[in-house]
Amino acid sequence: MIDKKKLRRDTLTSHAGRDPQKHAGLVNMPVYRGSTVLFDDVATYEGRDPNDYKVMRYGIYGTPTTFALEEAVAQLEGGDKAVALPSGLAAITAALAAFTKAGDHILMVDTTYGPTRTFCKRRLAPYGVEVEYYDPLIGAGIAKLLRPNTTLVYCEAPGSLTFEMQDIPAIAAAAHAQNIPVLADNTWGTPYFFSAFEHGVDVSIHAGTKYIGGHSDVLLGLIVTTEKYWLPVRRAVADYGFSVSPDDCYLALRGLRTIGVRMRQQQQSALKIARWLEQRPEVLRVLYPALESDPGHAIWKRDFRGAASLFGVVLKPVAWEAAGAMIDALNLFGIGSSWGGYESLAIRTDVNAIRTATKWSSGGPLLRLHIGLEDADDLIADLERGFAKLKEVA
Repeated sequence: MIDKKKLRRDTLTSHAGRDPQKHAGLVNMPVYRGSTVLFDDVATYEGRDPNDYKVMRYGIYGTPTTFALEEAVAQLEGGDKAVALPSGLAAITAALAAFTKAGDHILMVDTTYGPTRTFCKRRLAPYGVEVEYYDPLIGAGIAKLLRPNTTLVYCEAPGSLTFEMQDIPAIAAAAHAQNIPVLADNTWGTPYFFSAFEHGVDVSIHAGTKYIGGHSDVLLGLIVTTEKYWLPVRRAVADYGFSVSPDDCYLALRGLRTIGVRMRQQQQSALKIARWLEQRPEVLRVLYPALESDPGHAIWKRDFRGAASLFGVVLKPVAWEAAGAMIDALNLFGIGSSWGGYESLAIRTDVNAIRTATKWSSGGPLLRLHIGLEDADDLIADLERGFAKLKEVA
């Protein structure tokens, strides 16, 4: 019997969450579809443990396919247990709901994913939860914002769109001193590049749609927790009725098996392109913690094993429309939401519209690039085409 806790990361991604001996020797976990689960007798049916979410009792709580994905992600990240949800946003909202009620105060990083802010504004605040946004660079200073009724601190590193790094260990130390849980959106770091629980996170949230799925064909969320916070999170997911298709879990499992080779390749290409962009006369700066020039590089190097292939590019002052024309001229970069798949993407973004605690001063239009699995030199040639268009229209 293999002790999976002793396996190195690449080996673990191949072996976690699967046991061919239990499934007729099949290498991959089969897709178990089902709603009704039959029991041998009345006593067994009525004696189900309502807090045991890892046994088959009804389809909404998952099937062996679901459990396999949850086990694999929890093992890879180093958490106690995981639960799958139908989207990354579902994972965020369920995790927040698990720790909030009327009269509570929560601390939310100002660089959070836009729909997270929308949920806080439209759903939490009207129900009596006070949401206070804080500077992502606050570090240990967050201790000054904690109150007797603070029930969670929410982090995202690096920050959405502007990629500021957070000192999560320092934030976690301050929060834990007052027995306050730390939640973190770890979609960019993934369980492969950032071990959230080793750095003080109690609840790690993922849009499995991104690098875990890896092929832009599945919507999925995952919440991984410590043992202490598993039950409140799992109950919240059950109370909201969130459930994931076993087919989607199968696709996510298949994607997870190659997350290491994909992310290493995409990181290599992203670094090459980011360094090339730094030398372009049209570029003011590149927002990518893996670059030595990035203000958050020291924290990234200390805490992360690698970097996702998503970063920002600040252009020198040009018209907003010119930035759009540049993106329109690209052939290999698609224009669309999401990221983490095998294809490259480019969009322009307006950060100031979604900030409240801090002000973003960019100097020029901000582009967000996701680098896929295409050849980096082909992507550079495509960006050269875009810069030519930018020069033409500017």
